[in-house]
Amino acid sequence: MDLRVALIGYGTGGSVFHAPLIASVPGLRLAAIVTRAPERQRAARERYPEADIVDRADRLWGAPGGYDLVVVAAPNRQHVPLARSALTAGVPVVVDKPVAASAADARSLAALSAVRGLPVFPYHNRRWDGDYVTATRLIASGALGDVQRFESRFERWRPEVKESWKESTDPRDAGGILFDLGSHLIDQAVTLFGRPARVYAEIDTRRRGAAAPDDAFLALTHRGGVRSHLWMSATAAQLGPRLRVLGGRASYTVSGMDPQEAQLHAGLTPKDPGYGVAGPDSHGLLGTPGETSPEPTAPGAYQDFYAGVLRTLRDGAPPPTTLADAITGLEVIEAAARSAAEGAVVGLGDQ
Repeated sequence: MDLRVALIGYGTGGSVFHAPLIASVPGLRLAAIVTRAPERQRAARERYPEADIVDRADRLWGAPGGYDLVVVAAPNRQHVPLARSALTAGVPVVVDKPVAASAADARSLAALSAVRGLPVFPYHNRRWDGDYVTATRLIASGALGDVQRFESRFERWRPEVKESWKESTDPRDAGGILFDLGSHLIDQAVTLFGRPARVYAEIDTRRRGAAAPDDAFLALTHRGGVRSHLWMSATAAQLGPRLRVLGGRASYTVSGMDPQEAQLHAGLTPKDPGYGVAGPDSHGLLGTPGETSPEPTAPGAYQDFYAGVLRTLRDGAPPPTTLADAITGLEVIEAAARSAAEGAVVGLGDQ
């Protein structure tokens, strides 16, 4: 029998990054969507006619038959309260990034998760970007030799500020580019090379009319000696490489973004031919100067996150992501904010 999934939120996150992926995984059924806006209710009902459309999250907890999984894709300040409500109601939960506005809030959620004996899955979907999957394979195979530096960028050219809670400076909103794009970049670096020992950051607000940070650079020194250099920006008129991994034997460089976000916005899903596939012109380069060859990019597969969640809930398999991962990422973000304010390198203690 399929697991019944309730999705809270049907903005861009819910409608683009969650609903189509849930609906594409055999064994999961999108049974309910929570959204108040009439236009979003209409859009959800049209695309997912078999799902119940609910106007308030609290209506989920007493629903006949209940739900097997709740997905929180609401604005950031609602992540922890809604996740706590789901756990209290006895339901496992997926929480979009950032899980919380602070590491302390994420730890409190972890404590409740442990008490209730229910998993919380942070939605770190960028682990299933094709270029990142390719880089991970090359590193694990030894094709690059010992990695010296990992460079990763999420850069955009969005010079005009659009009114949004993501532009808020209220700490409860976890606004700004460090929480928005930095959460992905930090998670990828930490997944590959472990918890950093030191953090250095430059964080700026560049655009006229902006209040929240829109341009940042982080340098992480991992305990194994690898350095991760991470850029995130809304003010990049020319984009740098998406990934550049420098090793003692060879390097890997790839430009352009994984195609899945654009495909999902265009209405494609993992059920469609070509989903997640980067064209030959988007492949990276592997090698050394004078001995470089194209390196095909692995297909991206955001749906594999939800397939992993299903295996955990149904078979007891290890979770695809853990709250410990998210807590480390939030600790790095907090260390970065302190580093930028003090102009100093900040040490990150052991967990």
